[in-house]
Amino acid sequence: MEDAVSHSSLDSDEYVLVNGEPRLKIPGDGSSEDLERKMQEAVLTSSTNHASNDANMESVVAAHDSDLLVKLSDSAETMTRSCDEAIKSIDDPIGDTDSPVQTQSQKSGVAETVVVGKSKFYQACGKPEALTLHVDDPNNVPTTVENIPESPTSPGSCTVFNRVTYLGCASVNAPRSEAEVMRNMAILNEKAKMAIDVTLLIPNTSEGTVRLFEPQSAAEMACYKIHRILFCARGQLESPEAHCFAFTCSHGDSIDTAIFQCHVFRCEIPDAVGKILMAFANAFRRIPHLPVNSSHSIEDPVFRFEVTLEVKEDDNKGGYSSCPKDKNCFKLRKNLEKKLILTAQQTAGFRELVIERCFGLLICPGRNVRQSDMHLLDMVSLGSSAEGRQYVISGIWDPRDSTFEVLNTETPKDTRVYMTIAVDLVIVGIQEPVRFVIETKAKIFQQNERFWYFPKRTLNEHFYVKLKEIENETSTEPRFEVASIESGTDVERRKSMLPLSLHHSHPPTSSPSTGSMSTLGEIDDESDADEPLMSGSGDVSKDCSEGELEDWAETLAKWRLNLKQRPNKLASLVRRGIPEALRGEVWQLLASCTATEEQEMFESYRILITNDSPWEQVITRDIHRTFPAHDFFKEAGGLGQDSLFKLSKAYSVYDEEIGYCQGLSFLAAALLLHVPEEQAFCILVKIMFEYGHRNLFRQNFEELHLKFYQLERLMEDQLPELFNHFMEVGIEAHMFASQWFLTLFTAKFPLLIVFRILDVYLSEGQDTVFLIAVALLKTSRKDLLSLDFEGILKYFRVSLPKKYRTDENARELLSVAMGLKKSNKKLKKYEKEYITMKEQEMQQEDPVTRLQRENKRLQEANMRLEQENDDLAHELVISKIALRNELDVVEETAECLQKELVHTHKLLAEVEEDKARLELEAMQLKEMCRRELQHSEAENSRNAAIITDYKQICTQLSERLEKQQTAARQELAQVKSQIQSCERCSRLLSPDGTKCFTAPAPQEAEDPRLKSAESMVRELELQLAQTKLALVESECKTQDLTHQLGAALSEVQTSKSTWFQKTLNTLKDATNKGPPQRDADALRKSST
Repeated sequence: MEDAVSHSSLDSDEYVLVNGEPRLKIPGDGSSEDLERKMQEAVLTSSTNHASNDANMESVVAAHDSDLLVKLSDSAETMTRSCDEAIKSIDDPIGDTDSPVQTQSQKSGVAETVVVGKSKFYQACGKPEALTLHVDDPNNVPTTVENIPESPTSPGSCTVFNRVTYLGCASVNAPRSEAEVMRNMAILNEKAKMAIDVTLLIPNTSEGTVRLFEPQSAAEMACYKIHRILFCARGQLESPEAHCFAFTCSHGDSIDTAIFQCHVFRCEIPDAVGKILMAFANAFRRIPHLPVNSSHSIEDPVFRFEVTLEVKEDDNKGGYSSCPKDKNCFKLRKNLEKKLILTAQQTAGFRELVIERCFGLLICPGRNVRQSDMHLLDMVSLGSSAEGRQYVISGIWDPRDSTFEVLNTETPKDTRVYMTIAVDLVIVGIQEPVRFVIETKAKIFQQNERFWYFPKRTLNEHFYVKLKEIENETSTEPRFEVASIESGTDVERRKSMLPLSLHHSHPPTSSPSTGSMSTLGEIDDESDADEPLMSGSGDVSKDCSEGELEDWAETLAKWRLNLKQRPNKLASLVRRGIPEALRGEVWQLLASCTATEEQEMFESYRILITNDSPWEQVITRDIHRTFPAHDFFKEAGGLGQDSLFKLSKAYSVYDEEIGYCQGLSFLAAALLLHVPEEQAFCILVKIMFEYGHRNLFRQNFEELHLKFYQLERLMEDQLPELFNHFMEVGIEAHMFASQWFLTLFTAKFPLLIVFRILDVYLSEGQDTVFLIAVALLKTSRKDLLSLDFEGILKYFRVSLPKKYRTDENARELLSVAMGLKKSNKKLKKYEKEYITMKEQEMQQEDPVTRLQRENKRLQEANMRLEQENDDLAHELVISKIALRNELDVVEETAECLQKELVHTHKLLAEVEEDKARLELEAMQLKEMCRRELQHSEAENSRNAAIITDYKQICTQLSERLEKQQTAARQELAQVKSQIQSCERCSRLLSPDGTKCFTAPAPQEAEDPRLKSAESMVRELELQLAQTKLALVESECKTQDLTHQLGAALSEVQTSKSTWFQKTLNTLKDATNKGPPQRDADALRKSST
């Protein structure tokens, strides 16, 4: 959300409950009646002043955002300069003489008040005798506030906001939930009837106090310590709450009386909300700084440092690669050189401490080691980071040295080794070097080991350094010595051993350098105090050998091919433990969550979470107590608790008969750690219905009491000595086994054994609970036989869950449980015995009591059935209405379809008529085309005969012409020879045979034969040309007829084109090919 501020007070991970109850002050220490009267007067006065203030609102809104907040420094000079700059930066677009900015300087330490847009911001300097506030009255008469207490740590450092309205407060269960804060803000903003105008004072440091003043009398109304404010937020920008803000605060001096309240305010100037949120952010963030020459002394201040450890290994490529880290255990390979990188920075303290240099980097196998056992490493680099806030040290460590043999030897599968890393830092202002000691676990693998899972790589540790100021006569700078150093791990371990402290204090610590060296290769050494193990605790290893992964991969591949039949090796693999990375998928397959069912459940879940549940308040109360030791569910209002709330609520709506019972949240939380919400809901429904777990919650837990009886009978048969001891001391099965059956061992046991039990439960069914219960009693038989009544109950509550924090003990328990003989016949026999016993008890019981109980049961059943009947009747009515609506829609659809059918029949009849008409036309056309084809074939035959005759005639004429030409040439040659032989005639011819007329000669008579020959040739040529012309004309006529026929056919084809007509046209075109028109033109030219 934009401009929203959400800070945890003093970077705390838990609620801080300390003394300092917010109190409502009345002038003169009056009674509650005086308080009510003063509040009514304040409300009335505020309402009467609104009219006079409305005239100045425009100038207030017109002020620039930068004018809404002016902070003054500690000295009078700086304060005056800041006020002058603020006055110069004011933009007054109206230009009135009555400027909204006023200043009033006071003498000798009296604070200066700056009025910006009718909001007063002041910062006290020294200890003024009186503080003057400008009250928004018509006469602008200053009002003096005599008794405004100052912050003891930072006097005068605060910011004041006017024109703020207090809407009220509401109790909340999740003080860090933004959704709950927004809901209360909307309710109070809409329904607040007794809104009170206040002046809000916000300190500038985290050790100050938020104060509320009455604007007219300047009397303090309430105050809240900053470190008790847990959450601060503003309303949505585009909502009616855009000008509202709220913060949550803890109230109460003990864990029993502690409550959380949400206080809601409203600003008349919407832009001021962001400034107020920024003021809160600065108050949360800033640590008060004291002047060096201040007479105020700090007694044993505490500083917090954060040290980060990263381990890298030689990658055989000239560099180093980071080592994986699983939870708090590093995974190291032996015989590889390593580099240790430590980063230190200060995160809290009243002043900044500068790290000057690193005095040494040390390492040693084990934990709680002595200083003499530490070994100094060669440092590669040291110095501050680029930002200057962190100090980075790196050193080279060769584990092949004989001193580190334990850290260079492969560890067994279920064991870890400890190693201790220490860094000595020289800090400016501290007399001796400060040593930060980190103890961590490690698991050593082969040099060529490959890690299939690569989790986070760094280890973060917080250190609380308690300093004691010492006298320093040579310098004005303060000097300190180390009083104690305590790590965050020690703090958490102490919290698990002791009850929650309600006071903000740092207990004394012990030096990390003292104590004996722990045994190497030990498992987690948690506290064995009287406090029970918190649910959700314990680390689950993600290690898995390659052989196991291959077996699981092969089994899952076969299983996916046929989900209805489980592979043969599945049961043995599940008993050995499902790998953490595959557990979510395998659980779904074991529970028979098919893809179709999952999709249906997903849709149902999305609808169910939107419905209201009568169990929401109970669920909200329980989720804070479910797996509080697990990081996923630790944060109030976080993702884990939100998912758990929705899952529990969805099931309570899904199964109305059971609803929600205590214990379901633990089972749901265990599922959420492996699968998303929708898939977890599907598995939960399968467990409750198909595995029969919901039967334990039905009919006043009758089925659960049967389980208790069966467990006692199993103890009597298999553990008679322990059974007799329980009978002697008065221990019954319901005293220790109720959570076992209802929560499937998820409530008290570590997650390591919880997940293993759920593996077997989903694989082999509900009888697994009996096997695990008997195995627990069998493995703890010796311890239980030596205890009395209280000792046995304490053992079941505290010692037994802690016994199975190691993988070795968990495997042993599962081995014993799976080795027990599971006899369904015995359980059936015990069930019959229980039913018979109950019947005998009912017969021996007073008839009146029995009938009353039976009557009560029947009444409850009757009420339940009546409710179900009402629900079914309601559903029936709704179903009838829905069916009636659907029937109307179907009838309308049927009517429309009937109309379309009639119309379609009409169209079909018309189409059939058109089809018959077209078929008749096609037949007629075929007949016409057949006749035309025959006529065309006859014409073609006649034309072919004519052409043949024409060719013969032409051939004969050509032969005759050639003969005549030959004869003419011969005759001409004879004539020329005769002329040349004549002396007189030879002069008429030239030597080459041409005519030569030198003089006109007398004309001789022409040869009559020659004339006749020439005339005959001309006649023959003329006949030949006429014949050719007639032939061409006939061909042209034929071609015209063919074109006319084609045009007629094309017209027919245009009206109805068929494949048959196209075929006929093709045949006609191929048949009627003749000489082109250009041949006829050529003949005409030749004839002319």
